Amino acid sequence: MAAVSAALVKELRERTGLGMLDCKKALKEADGNIEQAIEDLRKSSGMKAARKSGRIAAEGVVAVRLGEDGRSAVLVEVNSETDFVARDASFLAFVDQVAEQAFASGSRDVAALMSPELEQARESLVQKIGENISVRRVAWQNLEQDGVVGTYVHGNNRIGVLVGVARGNEELARDVAMHIAAVNPQFVDPDAVPEEVIAKEKEIYIAQAADSGKPAEIIDKMVSGRLRKFLEEISLVKQPFVKDPDITVGELAKKSGGDVVSFVRFEVGEGIDKQEVDFAEEVAAQLKS
Repeated sequence: MAAVSAALVKELRERTGLGMLDCKKALKEADGNIEQAIEDLRKSSGMKAARKSGRIAAEGVVAVRLGEDGRSAVLVEVNSETDFVARDASFLAFVDQVAEQAFASGSRDVAALMSPELEQARESLVQKIGENISVRRVAWQNLEQDGVVGTYVHGNNRIGVLVGVARGNEELARDVAMHIAAVNPQFVDPDAVPEEVIAKEKEIYIAQAADSGKPAEIIDKMVSGRLRKFLEEISLVKQPFVKDPDITVGELAKKSGGDVVSFVRFEVGEGIDKQEVDFAEEVAAQLKS
C-alpha cells in the first residue's frame, strides 16, 4: 500500500464526509488515487453515512457531565436532522457516550474528542437511523479556586449551562445557571464586553441621536445612557435575577459570599442556518432523481 499525505486524506474527507481513518485506509488501498478511493467507498456501506453528511443537522440535544469535586464540568451538543430522532433511544445512548468520552479525555474541541471508536459509533448510527448525526461542540468550566461549577439542562435537553461561582455553593450556582438558561446573557460583566462590540453599538446610538436635532452635549448624555443600559442588559451580573427581579444576579451572588467567574450556554441549533424545505418540492425532486 502506498503512503498517503494528510492533504489527500483531508480532500477525501471533504468530498465524502467520512472519518479520517476510513479515508486514509481507502486511499492506501487505492494507492493514493482519490477517484478510485471514492469509487471503492461507494461500493461499501460507509458511503451511506457520507451521503447523509451534507444534510443540515440542526436538531438534537445537549448533555453535561460534572466531576465528583463539583469544580469541573463539560457540556456537549450533538445534532440530528429531526426532533424525532433527537428523542430516539439509540441517539441518546450515543450522546451519553460522547459526554462520557469528553469528560474522561478532557477534550477541549470536537476534533480532539472524536476518537476512532467514537467516529465509528457515529457512522454506525447514521446508517442505522438514516439521518446525519454530528457532534457539534464541546465546552468546559474548570474552577481552580474555592467554589463550585453549577450545571443546568432545560427544555427537553435543548439548553445547557455551566457556570463557575467562586466561593459559592451548589444552590447559588444552580440558581445562576437557571437564570442564564432563561435570560441568555452574553458576558459575565460590562468589563468583559469587547471594545469592538461597544464601539459598534455606540456608533448606532450616535447615528440615532443625531437625527433628534438636539445639542451635542445632550446627544453625548443620550448616547452614554443608552450604552450603559445596553451593557447592563447583556451582562449577567447586572441583570435582574429571574426568580427575584428586585436584586441583580451580582447582588444575589454577593449575598451568598460568592462571585460569578465565567459561564457557557449552549442552545441546540443556535447559529445554524436551517434549510426550509417545501414538502411537495422535496417529493418532486426525489421522483426526478
